[in-house]
Amino acid sequence: MTLHDLAPLIHARRTALGLSQDRLAKLCGLSRATVNQLENGTLVDLGAAKLLALLALLGLELDARPKPAPLDALALLSQTASVSYRRVLQPAELAQALVQGDLPEAITPHIATLLDEAPLALILAAVEQAALTTRTPPKTLWKHLVQWAHALESPTPAWA
Repeated sequence: MTLHDLAPLIHARRTALGLSQDRLAKLCGLSRATVNQLENGTLVDLGAAKLLALLALLGLELDARPKPAPLDALALLSQTASVSYRRVLQPAELAQALVQGDLPEAITPHIATLLDEAPLALILAAVEQAALTTRTPPKTLWKHLVQWAHALESPTPAWA
């Protein structure tokens, strides 16, 4: 959930309570402009403490629940890694490489693409799926990914 997603909820709750943007801003220690940007979905960042205080004041809660993983994260990640290549990386092949830690030469370009271009949330979901299906500790799979990133000199900060 983003600030943009919260905008209509905050606006609806504020108006239901009969509060102006100015009054709400004064009650929670924000500027009226900040409340306006928040309600219009144009506010880039508010900070967790300020957001949680605002929501509590309005009688709203922000629940943290696990986001459903993609149905087949390994397949999606394999597809993402294969976009620029004639040879398609198969999900089972990716899972096997993750478990073994070896980086077969045939899939090295795919892995480099995956490390540098795939969304990190998709990589995380695929690691979780591979860990479950192969009964391998996720920590082992992460270790292999980081080793690959270092060997391939990935510029992505997540692999430093």
